[in-house]
Parts: sequence; structure tokens; C-alpha cells
Amino acid sequence: MMKNRFLTCTFLAVTLGLLGAYIGGHMTSMLHNQNCQNQSWGLKVMCNVWVTPGATWQGSTTGLWMGTVLGAFIAGSITHTES
Repeated sequence: MMKNRFLTCTFLAVTLGLLGAYIGGHMTSMLHNQNCQNQSWGLKVMCNVWVTPGATWQGSTTGLWMGTVLGAFIAGSITHTES
């Protein structure tokens, strides 16, 4: 039982971490790209190209950590057994 609990917690933590990285990267990228909306077309494209990699990295890293921590907590709560 202990081995299955360990695998379940690990799988859920990694899965929610990757999901959090994906969502966090997209959200942060969209928020940072809103700063480029009041530029003309050429400057808007250059601004988006400049801002997107850093914003995606920042959001993905934050989402990965938060998703992993929350996933581990949720999985531990679900698989907890009373002794």
C-alpha cells in the first residue's frame, strides 16, 4: 500500500505541476503582452517578441512550483490512511 501511495502522490504532483506550468506561462504571457497593445503594428510585434520569452519563463516556473506543491498536498490528503 505504501508503494502505491508514493506513486500516486508523485504522479499527481508532477501532473499538476506541469499543468500549472502550462497555465501559468500562458497567463503571464498574456498579461505582459497587454502592455504592448497601445503600440503601432510594427512596434507591437517587436514588443511581443521581446516580452513573451521572459514572461513565459516566469509564469511557467511559478506555475510549476505552485502546481507541484498543491498537487502533493492534494494527493497526500486523498491517499491518507487512518492508523
